[in-house]
Amino acid sequence: MKFGGTSVGNANQIRRVAEIVKANLDRSPAVVVSAVGGITNKFFALKELLLQPSKRVEAAAKREEILNVHREILKDLSLSEDLVEPLFKEFEDLNRGMWLIRECTPRTMDYFVSFGERLSSRIVAAHLDSIGIPAQAFEAPDIGMITDDNFGGAKPLPGYERRIQEALTGIDKVPVITGYIGKCQIDKERTAITTLGRGGSDYTAALFGAALGAEEIQIWTDVDGVLTADPRIVEDAYCLKKLSFKEASELAFYGAKVLHPSTMNPARQHGISIRVLNTNRPEYEGTQIVESLGAEDLTLKSVTAKKDVVVVNVIASPMLDQYGFMKKISDVFSDHKVIIDMIATSEVSVSMSTDQNVDLDPVVKKLKEFSEEVEVKGDKCIVSVVGQLLGERRGIAAKVLEIIHEEAIPVDMISYGATRINFSFITGQEYSRKAIKCLHDALFKN
Repeated sequence: MKFGGTSVGNANQIRRVAEIVKANLDRSPAVVVSAVGGITNKFFALKELLLQPSKRVEAAAKREEILNVHREILKDLSLSEDLVEPLFKEFEDLNRGMWLIRECTPRTMDYFVSFGERLSSRIVAAHLDSIGIPAQAFEAPDIGMITDDNFGGAKPLPGYERRIQEALTGIDKVPVITGYIGKCQIDKERTAITTLGRGGSDYTAALFGAALGAEEIQIWTDVDGVLTADPRIVEDAYCLKKLSFKEASELAFYGAKVLHPSTMNPARQHGISIRVLNTNRPEYEGTQIVESLGAEDLTLKSVTAKKDVVVVNVIASPMLDQYGFMKKISDVFSDHKVIIDMIATSEVSVSMSTDQNVDLDPVVKKLKEFSEEVEVKGDKCIVSVVGQLLGERRGIAAKVLEIIHEEAIPVDMISYGATRINFSFITGQEYSRKAIKCLHDALFKN
């Protein structure tokens, strides 16, 4: 049972979590928690202040703001501050070090933001204990979550299932586990905290669920499940009863915020279904994610958008008979650990999209070594229509193109793969909301 930031966002929400856990004690729950809602963003804001000599007062205020959020929750739950005092001191020491050296490496940043989950796990476990539910807080790195050293986006090393099983064998309390974080080996003597990427608590839950042979992996959030569109854009978006792993993976990768993109892999590999549920409406059945769908579930599922996308156009002399040209391009992105979202080719160019927030300068520099020209166009978004019905019924892709033409939405690239689960196109970021709304109106209302 993974509970997200909004689910543990204050004392009342933590009480709701406790009631949900209590109602499921007969199913032997293992609990994974995110940081208190909004806290991780505060850590990132504080980091920026700590690196600026003129922002000392603001940094101190932001640090106290973070600590006071947790103090208030402890007070409301009648828990002693002694529970987290060692973590508070450790956090303040790290703040002082960052302030003095004016530096924050990716390794330091992972350590810095880890305090959110480390604090929330202790608080949730202590509250469960205080109401008669025996519980114990665990930091995931201490019970088997050993990862590579890709700070900010680490992956578990092989053997995590065995390590987790061994660590939790014989535990007769409800384990409350930190999401998002792991650790890597620096040398024979030293380890370092890593993080699994923003939203990585979902991934943690899937990894632990797979390792423990769970009957189900539950993602508890603040919506009823996976919706047909972002409800902030489409007021009449509705909850989906069932998705396939393939559909859910496409949605997660292309902008849906309900699930972390990597969540599906461990669950699918071990044959475990995922269910997305609402902490504030636990009686609602939510959305179930399974391996295969029945005929009645082969429908269009959702329209979503991935923002902050950049398109890289590699323009070269005619590529006909140039064996290995695509490999040369992909190797450049791979060597710099830049993930490609979409790709389109012609005889004279290759166009790729990726995250606008990554450093593309070394990529562009390397591409120019064997290309005539490299163009980078930012402020784009990928709009995707997802559902296995795309592959079952003709004409839907044509309908999508007709709609965006009628709405005068420009298109930079199109992707429609062999699986026919996802039809995507790239447009300017300013067209994102309009595209989602008009496509939902045309494709989902009936």
